[in-house]
Amino acid sequence: MITLYDKGVFLIDGKDIVQNESVVKDSKIEAKKGTITYEILKEHNTSNDMENLKLKFDCLASHDITYVGIIQTAKASGLKKFPIPYVLTNCHNTLCAVGGTINEDDHMFGLSAAKKYGGIYVPPHQGVIHQYMRENMAGCGKMILGSDSHTRYGALGTIAIGEGGGELVKQILSKSYDIKYPEVIGIYLKGKPKNGIGPQDVALTIIKAVFKNGFVKNKVMEFIGEGVSNLSVEFRNGIDVMTTETTCLTSIWKTDNKVKEYLKDHNREVDYEELSPKKIAYYDGMIVIDLDKIESMIALPFHPSNVYSIKELQNNLEEILTEVEKEAFEQGIKIDLKSKIKKGYLFAEQGVIAGCAGGTYDNIVDVADILNNKSIGVDFSLNIYPSSQPTYIELNKNGSIEKIMESGTVVRSAFCGPCFGAGDTPANGQLSLRHTTRNFPNREGSKPGEGQISMVALMDARSIAATAINGGKLTAATELDIEFTKPKYSFNDKVYKNKVYDGFKESRESELIYGPNIVDWPKMPKLTKDLLLKICAVIKDSVTTTDELIPSGETSSYRSNPMRLAEFTLSRREPKYVEKAKEIQKFEIRREFNENPFVEELKEIFYKIKEIDKDINPLEVGIGSTIYANKPGDGSAREQAASCQKVLGGWANIAKEYATKRYRSNLINWGIIPFIIDQDINFESGDYIYVKDIEKIIKNKIDKVESYLISVEYNEVRKIELKIDSLTDTEREILIDGCLINYYKRS
Repeated sequence: MITLYDKGVFLIDGKDIVQNESVVKDSKIEAKKGTITYEILKEHNTSNDMENLKLKFDCLASHDITYVGIIQTAKASGLKKFPIPYVLTNCHNTLCAVGGTINEDDHMFGLSAAKKYGGIYVPPHQGVIHQYMRENMAGCGKMILGSDSHTRYGALGTIAIGEGGGELVKQILSKSYDIKYPEVIGIYLKGKPKNGIGPQDVALTIIKAVFKNGFVKNKVMEFIGEGVSNLSVEFRNGIDVMTTETTCLTSIWKTDNKVKEYLKDHNREVDYEELSPKKIAYYDGMIVIDLDKIESMIALPFHPSNVYSIKELQNNLEEILTEVEKEAFEQGIKIDLKSKIKKGYLFAEQGVIAGCAGGTYDNIVDVADILNNKSIGVDFSLNIYPSSQPTYIELNKNGSIEKIMESGTVVRSAFCGPCFGAGDTPANGQLSLRHTTRNFPNREGSKPGEGQISMVALMDARSIAATAINGGKLTAATELDIEFTKPKYSFNDKVYKNKVYDGFKESRESELIYGPNIVDWPKMPKLTKDLLLKICAVIKDSVTTTDELIPSGETSSYRSNPMRLAEFTLSRREPKYVEKAKEIQKFEIRREFNENPFVEELKEIFYKIKEIDKDINPLEVGIGSTIYANKPGDGSAREQAASCQKVLGGWANIAKEYATKRYRSNLINWGIIPFIIDQDINFESGDYIYVKDIEKIIKNKIDKVESYLISVEYNEVRKIELKIDSLTDTEREILIDGCLINYYKRS
């Protein structure tokens, strides 16, 4: 079904995979230029160095959890006008159900910003961010940067990258996105999916194969092979958007007449270009996927990589569910999945098909065929959110909505809420099956820290519908005998013409409209000569998601108020973190007012530091918090996962490795040093780490950082070695200045 080549391979004529370099005419260096990736990156690179890229994008995209902070940061740094199209969608906090007026206040801020700076404003319920971008902005050979981790339009020939807001600020200020040339992994598709198999089944199969081994981490996934032509464009989009869950940097697909027709249907045939590897192309690795052998899949709580075929799960229910419960317990979450077993089958109470992954036209028309003339009953609920108003209009026109609603299913407007924990929260203890992008804890809206816990498993829309007509009994769509009608899609953009504000074409004078929850960023200190870090959280889970660093869902309503949102930092995973961070931050505040910070509990710590560094100047030692996690930053691109630590006085993270580039970039842009530690950790929460000459170390490009652990429990000082992996010159300046805002103010 899936084969990994963990060494470089050559692709000849787009079909023959060759591992032996001696039989290939071109050198590896030359053949690297044969990928689709190389051509697009070269076109967007503003430097003469293809090993150290300085990229400029064609378009930007944000939603209503991220755009206020981005615009506020850019405004503080001298923003006059958006230099390229910047789409501001309103698809996350759309319900405006928490915090009174504050969500709609942010929407009004977004509209006023689009008018003032020349942006494109998509009102609530019109389209989820990525569907709008597919329909209106993505095109062959383009590059798009978005402040959402699922920014992926590779199936339309666009290299799209999801990053934290700081990277969008750089583009808004006409700066570049600086990265090393990434490795490129070929994803060779062959064959054709069986009846009942959908894009989520293929995506989960890939995630299962590559997430835990890091096979594509921070690399580009390039989809090639004859199997691509056997997939509709929306099917490709459904796979593509889930590549984020592999921890790859981005993705790109070969294009064909189906892409041309898709763009033509969306009145953008001019954006089509045939993209394919050259006669000889070199890939740093290869994944071969036989689409014929893909089965109906399920990702059990609490990660998209926790994948099994539905058949495998059915045959080993007790054993697999026991293991899932055990893994959850190790994360501090008690669940009872085995109670969902009835008469030897797994039963769920809810299904949701929504967002950029599930709410596409192709998914929903297939679901309509499955539900047609059937009932979902009273013990199972199913909610479907078409991903855009044009999609909804067409589904209504061809009768799909009627078929769906007659079954007892609820159809709603475009909304990302069920994907990030702000919609369709099941009852305590229930299991929800979702064709969305993630199933982290509280992604369905529950509050584990308050004893409220429900669970999400990811499945394809077709299998969710098959389960629905069986009263919640887990059912693979491949078990059904059904002929899908596949009605042709016709794009109607009248609603966009009537409702979307396009200020990039015609901006007008406007003042920003502020609500009471929109607050400027607090002042942040410049990096000091030395650092004293108090360890305020030690997380030993194999992976720590951004949802654990700052919960998604209703807390995101406070995203425009840095200090208020920060109150939720690590609230699910380490509830006492905020209290500990504030306690150490008070000493830094003393230092910033030129008062000796080494008072109270820090007196004894100071004496120990004096033994290490007799020339220590108390006013040159930055004092703040740090956290340790084995592998932090999997998941969302939300910069709040870093900025909330910063406003609470965070100076650093310490990790074995960082799960994603975007989280590491967020840390740097907020002036948080991304330390790496190779040795087994020998510290606990409450211990201190003294880092001597950190400013000099960063400025002089020194990778190894000699540091000192001050153990509170054992009343001793031990040397430890921290490392800082490669930083660009700009990143070094940002860290020294204290954050991106300070960097731009200075420059």
